[in-house]
Order: sequence, then C-alpha cells, then structure tokens
Amino acid sequence: MSIENKVVLITGASSGLGEATARHLAERGAKLALAARRQDKLETIAEDLRAKGTEVEVIQTDVTDRAQVQTMVDRTVERFGRMDVIVNNAGLMAIAPMDEAKVDEWDKMIDINIKGVLYGIASALPVFRKQQSGHFINLSSVAGIKVFAPGGTVYSGTKYAVRAITDGLRAEVGGNIRTTSIEPGAVDSELKYGSSHEESSEAVQQFYQQAIPSDSVARAIAYAIEQPDEVDINEIVLRPTSQEF
Repeated sequence: MSIENKVVLITGASSGLGEATARHLAERGAKLALAARRQDKLETIAEDLRAKGTEVEVIQTDVTDRAQVQTMVDRTVERFGRMDVIVNNAGLMAIAPMDEAKVDEWDKMIDINIKGVLYGIASALPVFRKQQSGHFINLSSVAGIKVFAPGGTVYSGTKYAVRAITDGLRAEVGGNIRTTSIEPGAVDSELKYGSSHEESSEAVQQFYQQAIPSDSVARAIAYAIEQPDEVDINEIVLRPTSQEF
C-alpha cells in the first residue's frame, strides 16, 4: 500500500520528530497538515516542502486548547476533503525529582501529553467514523513501558496513559480504524530540553548523547501507515542499540 496522496495531520510538527515525519512522508507523496504553536517554523518547513511539490496546510495550534485542536482537524478536512492519519506527536518531558514538587510542570505534561492526545482523538474520531477509515498514531515512549525514575515519574505516568488510551481506543473503534502507539527511546529532538531542574537537565543531556536521529521515528510511522488496511500495527518500540533503559 502506498502513502502517496494520504492526508496526514501532524502535531508538534515545527521541529524534531514531527518535522522529520513531515519531511519523510512528503518524500513518500503524502499531503500534509502541519500543526504547532510556532507558526514561523511551520511556515519555513512548509515553504521547503511546497517547493518540492508537496501539498501542505499550516495550522497554528496549541494542543492544550480543545477549540484549537478542533479547528486544526476541521481545517485539515476543509483543505483536503478528508483526513487519513492523525499523528498526535506534541509532547513535553520535564524531568525532576518528586521532592522538587514542580506541580506547574506536572500540569503542563498532563495537558500536552495526555489531554492533547485526547483532544486529537475527540476531534478526529467523528471524521474517521464518517469516512469509515482512519489511523490514529500516538507518541508514547519507552518511559511508558518502564518508569523512568528517579526524575521521570510524572513524565512516565503521562506516557503510560498514552499507551493505555491507544490500546483502549483500538478495542473500541472496530475494524475500519487503525491505532498505533509509538514508543521511542532516546531520539534527537527538542524534548531533551524540557527540564528546568538543573541537575536533572544535565543528566538528560548526558543520557541523550546516545540518541538516534529523529527520522528513525519517521520511518517507523511510515511503516505503520503503509500497511494494507486490514493490518493494524498497534505498537512499535525503538531505541538506540546502546540504550539499556
């Protein structure tokens, strides 16, 4: 099955995994809706892709705002007439010991990593039901398989939630809609810069020295998308060969 002409909406598309996925899918002939808060970065990526012949819609979106997420999906369908895949990629990783009680950062991770995914599901599911086809791809983490502690306890909690939500969604949507949870290890992106706790941030930078390129995730996403309609790749775990965790 070809990715060519499939309409793919990607959140967090202004850098890292989202940008790499956009560029990889563009090479495979997809039509793209790119969403993120930083519209200037989205426009730069879109201009580059359009110059190579890709149809691209740019939608400035904060995934913590339900109305903006709904608008994001509505504009995608208005532009292309359908939506085949939504990649719920936007995320925040703020690492710090629980004793630091960085509650504001806990709230942000819950709002982006969990609620942002749920808002994407809530907005896209009616579209997929109407089409009788569609594909949810949600970004979890290896930290959603094993708790990353000390420091990543709350982050792991959000990524466990993404896995649970994706699996439950799979059980509910029936045979026409596909679901995939992507669980990367250390992958080069801006995610590693999300920690305000100095000691934890230094440890994360050290850990990410083994990171693999972000297009590793892009290829995994493409693999899930390109399968025949009756094949549902539910879970993909990938990490550097050197990563023990």
